[in-house]
Amino acid sequence: MGIRIGYAPGAFDLFHIGHLNILKHAKAQCDYLVAGVVSDELCEIRKGQVPVVPLPERLEIVAGLACVDRAVPEILPDKLDTWRQLRFNVFFKGDDWKGTAAGTDLEKAFEAVGVEVVYFPYTVHTSSTRLRRSLDLLNATAGSAI
Repeated sequence: MGIRIGYAPGAFDLFHIGHLNILKHAKAQCDYLVAGVVSDELCEIRKGQVPVVPLPERLEIVAGLACVDRAVPEILPDKLDTWRQLRFNVFFKGDDWKGTAAGTDLEKAFEAVGVEVVYFPYTVHTSSTRLRRSLDLLNATAGSAI
């Protein structure tokens, strides 16, 4: 089969155990793992908000993990364009995408170029969204106490 080159994209904002779990699981299923750290601009387009931690810092955090062989900024909105640049043959994603229209479209597009899509369980008890909400509440409380 050859070398399995994996690609695991994510915002990796407010880095938490769910992010680490996905990257560790991904590395266990490939020979070489590339982590795509979504740019601030793409995060704003996709999620409607800019990350708390800027891209250069998120890249450094992810690149510093033993399970990641290479961290790259994800700046292209189309995953196939990213594939054309990196030529990975396994794509890792959280299972919150599985069964969605976007997930199905992604699977079909990658199947056409020979890329396997592997889903990992989403870490329900921890998410960047929940962490961000907690920070917003703390900031609002601190602001009203002044």
